[in-house]
Amino acid sequence: MVSLRNRAHGSLGFRRHCRQVADLVVCCALGRVDTLVNNAGIFIPNEFTKYTVQQYRDLLSTNLNGFFYITQHAVDAMVQQASGHVVQITTTLVEHANSAVPSVLASLTKGGLTAATRSLAIEYASRNIRVNAVAPGMIKTPMHAPSSLMALAGLHPLNRMGDIADIVQAILYLENANFVTGEILHVDGGQIAGH
Repeated sequence: MVSLRNRAHGSLGFRRHCRQVADLVVCCALGRVDTLVNNAGIFIPNEFTKYTVQQYRDLLSTNLNGFFYITQHAVDAMVQQASGHVVQITTTLVEHANSAVPSVLASLTKGGLTAATRSLAIEYASRNIRVNAVAPGMIKTPMHAPSSLMALAGLHPLNRMGDIADIVQAILYLENANFVTGEILHVDGGQIAGH
């Protein structure tokens, strides 16, 4: 795995920064991009009418522009090498909205990634490039205050939050499942099935 820490600076919402990142990956990875995991994203829960213009811009820039620009560069390299795999990180909220988590901008942007995953999977299947997504529920990360963990766990039928390792395992499954493309793998403690 190539670490880009301290090598490329800037927002993935800008095409030139994504080109810089892609060039570093190809250079450092001996000319290949085997797998791209689009994990960059921001989540701002808010009532629809309370979102600010800046929040809207930030979510579009990171969640959509970043995906678009970096994926263009990576897929271009994958086409040249006749293989590759792209994985998006989306959210179960796209397909299973929850009134306790107002998140229309996450649904708008991550829903775009869900649709793009299926579209790209079909567009590039004949060129041996697979495209999939992982749709997490609430995952224990530092972005959640410890005081909120019990309430967040209750949003899942399994009555617990997921761990980062659950998402990693899902990505590794998709990486090794060579006959899987266009799949949205829900890692959400059963949220997608209902409550």
